[in-house]
Amino acid sequence: MEYRYMGRTGLQLSVLSYGSWVTFHKQIEDNTADRLMGLAYDAGINFFDNAEGYAYGQSELMMGRVLKAKNWDRSSYIVSSKVYFGWRDPNKPNQTGLSRKHVFEACHEALQRLQLDYLDLFFCHRPDPNVPIEEVVWTMHNLIQQGKVLYWGTSQWSGAEIMEAHRVAQQYGLIGPVMEQPQYNMFERYKVELDYKPVYQNVGLGTTIWSPLAAGFLTGKYLEGIPSDSRLAIEGFDWLKNRWLQEQKIDKLKKLMALSNELGVSMASLAIAWTIRNPQVTTAILGATKEGQLTENLKALDVLPLLTPDVMNRIENILQNKPHMDLS
Repeated sequence: MEYRYMGRTGLQLSVLSYGSWVTFHKQIEDNTADRLMGLAYDAGINFFDNAEGYAYGQSELMMGRVLKAKNWDRSSYIVSSKVYFGWRDPNKPNQTGLSRKHVFEACHEALQRLQLDYLDLFFCHRPDPNVPIEEVVWTMHNLIQQGKVLYWGTSQWSGAEIMEAHRVAQQYGLIGPVMEQPQYNMFERYKVELDYKPVYQNVGLGTTIWSPLAAGFLTGKYLEGIPSDSRLAIEGFDWLKNRWLQEQKIDKLKKLMALSNELGVSMASLAIAWTIRNPQVTTAILGATKEGQLTENLKALDVLPLLTPDVMNRIENILQNKPHMDLS
């Protein structure tokens, strides 16, 4: 396993990590989660990702039960939660968003569900235009001062929004955000490759990537239809289906699969390796539901050396989607 420093912090994350979005509670139960987290940990993965909104809190409860049973040395692993969407259905006022009240309560509720004394990473799951950025930064700073959180960051924020949080932090002498959780894969590149450039240069930024396989699309398993046990078959996830199952993307995927066959590697491991080859990527979060999937995804580490400049150029020629600054 390779470990990378998270932005300009002293924290090292495994370049591959394991997350629970969609999978925990919706697709797998405790015994499977226990086996998959054990397999990941034994392979050197030290970061496990979660959020209050995943399965309305059930995902954190499941991960908490597994961590309690495993009884691993607490210093050997990193756990995250995220705040914004809430977990109650339906949510009432102050049970969602980034108000001081909700962020404070969400942190404590996540600690209870995960059965932990502190969160290593705590993300603002979306920007909240209704809450002053000063309130968000002060609240996260206070949670760190109280020992409830070690590092705070953002998810799906723009580069400008992250820099605004840093401006406030510098103005008041507070701790600013140090990591962002964006989507990044062969078909989703703008934020990581272009929008965050000023952030990397000015203040540093760790990135914990979600969906390196584009919700499984980049494995190629959806080319012959939608398997009944896949996330695209889950009720309420039609938006993923509409996003990825597009003719132009399917044509490009077929060409990428031909290249992966030529290299003698799986399409999944090639796609993950492509993601972590970017030096601005701290870690890519895997969301496997089966041991075989996780084992295959971990092979991305072996594929990394195969991504020579020539191979990367061939991939770029297939994708034709590298983001560029609009100078018009």
